[in-house]
Amino acid sequence: MFSFDTRNNQDAQMRLSYLLILPVFFILSCVSQKKYDDLLKEKVGLTAEQATLQGKLDDANKDLAELNAANERTQAKNKTLEEQMAEMKDKNGQLQALFDELETTNNRLKEDYKKLLESSTAKSSELSKSLAEKEKALLDLEQNLLENQKKMDTLLVDLQARERKVQELQNIIQRKDSAVQAMKNSVSQALLAFEGSDLNVEVKNGKVYVSLASKLLFKTGSVQVDSKGEDAISKLGSVVKDQTDFEIMVEGHTDDVPISKSSKYLQDNWDLSVLRATAVTRILRKSGVQPERITASGRGPFHPVDTGKTPEAKQKNRRTEIILTPNLDELYEVINSEDPQE
Repeated sequence: MFSFDTRNNQDAQMRLSYLLILPVFFILSCVSQKKYDDLLKEKVGLTAEQATLQGKLDDANKDLAELNAANERTQAKNKTLEEQMAEMKDKNGQLQALFDELETTNNRLKEDYKKLLESSTAKSSELSKSLAEKEKALLDLEQNLLENQKKMDTLLVDLQARERKVQELQNIIQRKDSAVQAMKNSVSQALLAFEGSDLNVEVKNGKVYVSLASKLLFKTGSVQVDSKGEDAISKLGSVVKDQTDFEIMVEGHTDDVPISKSSKYLQDNWDLSVLRATAVTRILRKSGVQPERITASGRGPFHPVDTGKTPEAKQKNRRTEIILTPNLDELYEVINSEDPQE
């Protein structure tokens, strides 16, 4: 349409040129007035048509400018699209390479799977056999677990019983320890007037030891208890006679100096220690202590408290020890009681 309007405009211009020349031609040719008027009228019409065509030409030029601008924009877009196409083509190449790599990997995996599938039957058989063996082993373990659980239950019952026995023994021992301490306190209080270097009261190994120096009880070489010593032993007897849970051991001790042969009844220090222990035992019995609770023992010089050879050491070794031992029958009964598992 743009090209068609342009040609029409050019034709009109040519016609207009002709019309401009015509008056001159007519004047020169002396044309008639009527023809002149007609030509002038046609000129006016052509002039108006020229103006119209000129407007159309301006519009066409404007449209052409817009089309040129649009064409430039289109070319810019085409360039951008070409760049995007080039980029897409590059990415497509990368994707194709990745696809080829994935396809290669997939083919390799298919091959591996095929090999794995071919060997699965043998492995499945081997695994089934192994599973059966493990199931049997598991059953054996479960059986052992049940048996061990039964043993554990039995051991638990036995342990609880033993704990009760231990607790009972501890209670008995605590009672015995309390009784021993009370006995020691009572004896110390009764013999308070005699305590010193000649008399000692202490607790050792769960027993009360009353150690009396020989000079407190006997004259040198004598087996007869003097009055001061008899008073001390009588006071001791008054304390222990009612404590029937205590057994009494009377031990005589001498030094290692041989005795003189002045008596036919005394052959050596051993005889002397025995007779002195017996003399103390008689005083305890006389003070009310049951004789079945008393044991007399002579140790001679064979259990010294001081192994030195000085007069002081020998004096320490010449002594009589009265050992008060709590009755442990209750303790032994608990210890020897039948265990649950037996």
